[in-house]
Amino acid sequence: MTKPSSNRNRTPDGREAPRPCPPAPAQGESPTAFADRVGAWYVARQSARHRKQHGLYLTPVAVAEYMAQRIEAQGRRLRVLDPAAGAGVLCCAVVETLASRRSKPAHVEIVAHEVDDGLVEPLRAVFAHLAAWARERGLAVATCVQANDFVTAHAARLRASGELFGGGSSNAGFDVVIANPPYFKIAKADPRALALAEVVHGQPNIYALFMAVAAALLRQEGQLVFITPRSFASGPYFRRFRDVFFRLIEPKCVHVFHSRRNAFRRDDVLQENVILTGVRRDRWQQSARQARLGISSSEGQEDIGKGRTRTIPVADAIDLRSAEKVLRLPVCAEDEEVAKLVDAWPASLHALGLNISTGPVVAFRAAEHIDRKGNVPQTHAPLLWMNHVLPLRTTWPLAKHKPEYIERASAGALLVPNKNYVLLRRFSAKEEKRRLTAAPCLKVALPAPLVGFENHLNYVHRPSGELGEDETWGLAALYSSRLLDAYFRIMNGNTQVSATEIRAMPLPAHETIVAIGRQVKIAPEPIAAVDRCVLRLLVPERAGGGFLGVH
Repeated sequence: MTKPSSNRNRTPDGREAPRPCPPAPAQGESPTAFADRVGAWYVARQSARHRKQHGLYLTPVAVAEYMAQRIEAQGRRLRVLDPAAGAGVLCCAVVETLASRRSKPAHVEIVAHEVDDGLVEPLRAVFAHLAAWARERGLAVATCVQANDFVTAHAARLRASGELFGGGSSNAGFDVVIANPPYFKIAKADPRALALAEVVHGQPNIYALFMAVAAALLRQEGQLVFITPRSFASGPYFRRFRDVFFRLIEPKCVHVFHSRRNAFRRDDVLQENVILTGVRRDRWQQSARQARLGISSSEGQEDIGKGRTRTIPVADAIDLRSAEKVLRLPVCAEDEEVAKLVDAWPASLHALGLNISTGPVVAFRAAEHIDRKGNVPQTHAPLLWMNHVLPLRTTWPLAKHKPEYIERASAGALLVPNKNYVLLRRFSAKEEKRRLTAAPCLKVALPAPLVGFENHLNYVHRPSGELGEDETWGLAALYSSRLLDAYFRIMNGNTQVSATEIRAMPLPAHETIVAIGRQVKIAPEPIAAVDRCVLRLLVPERAGGGFLGVH
């Protein structure tokens, strides 16, 4: 829903073929049900390439209704914006929710943006049915469909006026912005990324640009409800976005979907999603100590309204004094207990004289240096990839799919001294239960003075010396434990494990790390011993008590 369609249907002689007519509403059919049916009809006629190119994953009715019920806006006249309207299911859910209130507005103005030109006429048909349905219930609905790219249409004007980045906004904006924006990465040179450079770092994802622009179009005290991937909540790529967004928006509630498939099951989308509700309040951080955040969760869309909402201080969820402004989401009391426990640890990588770096070998750039066979250590060094790293076990060589050797003479700058390291995978598969996969990489296991780490690995090292063996095992055990994995999940909704986030994580005292390593390395099954050992040494009163499901 962000790129113009370029391959319209054509007749054999090259003329544009007439578009198929969308279905008509059934007798008594609700606007939301009709919008959902029209959306399914349209999606079924599009190729997988078209759906991916436009981020065409339409909002399920149950999710749309839940989002609409989050809206608290009051008044006789309300302005509603949907910046990525699709078939209009969110707008319809909003109007149905407003119409059901005892004190409903008299007039609702809807502005809907949709860049997929094939959806524009179906969307207008949905809105015609919506207006007629609302009129019967004493609610006047005026709709305006903007057939353009929302970000491109508004970013330049907002930047020029200074409204997007903290300038004073008037009360002439929208009362409500509700959206399921597309999500895919765009190039840094994309016009949309260039127009919003203040929220872009690295390779941006389009959904964050939608959120930033939408926040700026709200009036003061206007409400924002977005369903997006959770990845904006942490990580260096979204740091600038979080800084800008949380200057404008006070978060009020976040709903977390535990299932990565269920929220958009019809479209077979595999993504960790959240629903964020917030209020435009430019100076809210001045009183942030009094602000509260509701956190709810469900497995998927079927049980979306059945869970309880926990309320915590916003200051416990976002450290507004930090540059990172990570949004942490403890969805249960045990998560909160984990966060408090780990936050109280006295050390960090930096405090222990350690650092974490990303593997310098980028395969496509180093293709001339890497080989499937090699003479170690005479002419080649070992090259380790993610598949060499399993929980608490580094295995090289594997003699499988990857080239596992790198030339010493030509790739010297890409190699590191063979010392004791802790290796962490930079990415986890979306289906995996654990986000953190760590293993000791001991110098005695690799028969070479130099070693190569591929770019999908992070490695913990001591720049001015070397990790001890027990220390190496202890850190690898900690990062492999359920305790730190649970802590990491609270602050990270992405499949990427960045060095920045690991660097910021607290660690226990050095002697505790060494004690953990000393015990785990001699265990008959180290990975089975990790959780019991970590909890026994770090949470002694809980030993055997079932904390995090460990007995």
